[in-house]
Amino acid sequence: MTASAIYRGVVEHRRHAPVDHRFSYRLFMLWIDLDEVEHLFDGRWFWSYERANLASFRRADYLGDPSTPLRDAVLDEVEREFGTRPQGPVRMLTQPRCLGVGFNPVTFYYCFDEHDDVEAIVAEITNTPWNERHRYVLRRGDGPAVTRRFRKEFHISPFLSMDQEHDWRFSPPADRLAIHMRNLERGDALFDATLQLERKPWSGRELAKTLALHPFMTGKTLLGIYWQALRLRLKGAPFHEHPKTAEGISP
Repeated sequence: MTASAIYRGVVEHRRHAPVDHRFSYRLFMLWIDLDEVEHLFDGRWFWSYERANLASFRRADYLGDPSTPLRDAVLDEVEREFGTRPQGPVRMLTQPRCLGVGFNPVTFYYCFDEHDDVEAIVAEITNTPWNERHRYVLRRGDGPAVTRRFRKEFHISPFLSMDQEHDWRFSPPADRLAIHMRNLERGDALFDATLQLERKPWSGRELAKTLALHPFMTGKTLLGIYWQALRLRLKGAPFHEHPKTAEGISP
């Protein structure tokens, strides 16, 4: 029996200041056990590993050297940050390429301990149009949920300044999965994003249904980013240059 699954649900973004702006849309993400990834799509119509298809998984789309197994690359990140290496499975929450287009605003890697509890989470963020990547490595505290507040280090949106903190909360992955992310500036919440997902079994029927509901998920994500940026610009939201551009460096 596979540990992998499909999650479908809703993502919501809200900006509270200096302009009010909010939107939500439906999406799917794959929950992939990295010990299974190379054979997970075997025999699945329209899905493939390292081959073009309606939906496909490409190792090069994710962190680390593509010649290194992704599981090892994730655990290397955790070990560099904390000096210890989780001993349980590593499972990722991500969107595959759809119709050849690959883009993930964020991929989450859940690293479990030997008791199957989440020990650490690696968040790999990609911005656009710069196509830069950045990783935050977070460790679970005393409760079952992962909750962390930390300084912003990476330019994601020109409508959010770098002088902010992130406050992220992750529920334990189960039949339902929730992630809530806030951006704070001098203690005030200016922005939040919430992901609310429901788990579906990894089956041919659910994979086909997922593609029927969301045939161009990654393209929709990219188009949505630029459409919402245009709306923010028209509302007069302050624009912040990429830090490297402001310093005269090409990002």
